[in-house]
Amino acid sequence: MGSKKLKTLSLVSLIISIIPAITLILVFLKIALPDGVNTAWTCVNIASAVAGLLLSIVCVKSEESRSPVNIASTIVSSFWCLLMIGIVVPALYLTFLQ
Repeated sequence: MGSKKLKTLSLVSLIISIIPAITLILVFLKIALPDGVNTAWTCVNIASAVAGLLLSIVCVKSEESRSPVNIASTIVSSFWCLLMIGIVVPALYLTFLQ
């Protein structure tokens, strides 16, 4: 029973981890969103990156549930979180310290 729950959880974490990639598809297709929708989508991206990272860490922590799907989900979520931190930190620095 626990293994099936962790398998489902790992698949959910992978799907949640891929959600921020939809933004890249919109950018490549040159689709502009209205300001309110853009702000809401930003919040969804941040929440899904953090949630995907937390869920994948929970799945990878258990040795019996460690699988390529879990590792891929952890890598993708870590990439999104590092990318977001890499954007926010310089933006805050440029906004408040200059």
